Amino acid sequence: MIRGAVLAEGRSHQLQSLLDAIFFREIPEFELAAVIAPQEDSPVLAKARSAGIAGTVVEPDLFPSTASYCKAVSNKLKDMDIDLVILADYSLPLGEVTKRFKNRVIAVCPCLIPAFENFKGDMYQVLHDRGIKIAGATAYFVAEDGGIGPIILQKPVELSPGMSRQAIYNRIQEDAEAVILPEAVKLFCANKLECDGNFVHISGK
Repeated sequence: MIRGAVLAEGRSHQLQSLLDAIFFREIPEFELAAVIAPQEDSPVLAKARSAGIAGTVVEPDLFPSTASYCKAVSNKLKDMDIDLVILADYSLPLGEVTKRFKNRVIAVCPCLIPAFENFKGDMYQVLHDRGIKIAGATAYFVAEDGGIGPIILQKPVELSPGMSRQAIYNRIQEDAEAVILPEAVKLFCANKLECDGNFVHISGK
């Protein structure tokens, strides 16, 4: 059994997709031990607790530096005997976390890497304005520097002409991100992922 913890912020639709997969027993080798958020009033904590998952707070403002905050999060994960860390709409620095949990931190970004990699603007508006026909999401292991490391899965989705920005956001969120995050976790828990430099080999594929 793999013990996991989610680092999450806001309302996090990504967390919800994972909770749904757990509820329907789609990841049999996985135990979600905790959801960790930076504020007590974060909606993700209420979401986790209503699903029977422990909610924990590690507040950045209580630490003198970013490094000490990251170390506190890393120590919290270690104290809980966590095997896998999952980021769900989490934007805070990771620091020591990615070093202690090398190739054991999974995240999803709402684009098909390398498209829009390191893009800082409103990606969904650009997709709308340029009439992009294919978008999607990428599940990956987080690199030690906090960036995008080896890619686990990618899922494309088609965009229809005339879709609004919100409709594009919803399509990527529901038909790509919510699909590949639980799948990536399931593959990890089934010991089917092997990192080879920048490449991830999936057993049976």
